[in-house]
Amino acid sequence: MSIWIAIGATAVGCYAVKLIGLLIPAGVLERPFVQRLAALLPVALLAALTAQQTFADGRVLVVDAKAAGLAAAAVALILRAPFLLVIAAAVVVTAGVRAMTG
Repeated sequence: MSIWIAIGATAVGCYAVKLIGLLIPAGVLERPFVQRLAALLPVALLAALTAQQTFADGRVLVVDAKAAGLAAAAVALILRAPFLLVIAAAVVVTAGVRAMTG
């Protein structure tokens, strides 16, 4: 039964967030600070999610094949490689490190 409570609470929370977004006056949304925040917030959240998925295993900090793949992707981005090549570099390096380390 507790799973249904969690699902219900999540649904109500999502609806409340959407409703709050619709109730904010347009003048507030046109402020430069709010527009800057709206532009930067998704990037920051994606970076935090990437870091958490790459370097965390529960409550333990790990540096493994995923970190090597992320480093390869970063190098490919610095070299201005196309997106598919960035993904391919990360996959190949991650697979290679996993194959070498067992």
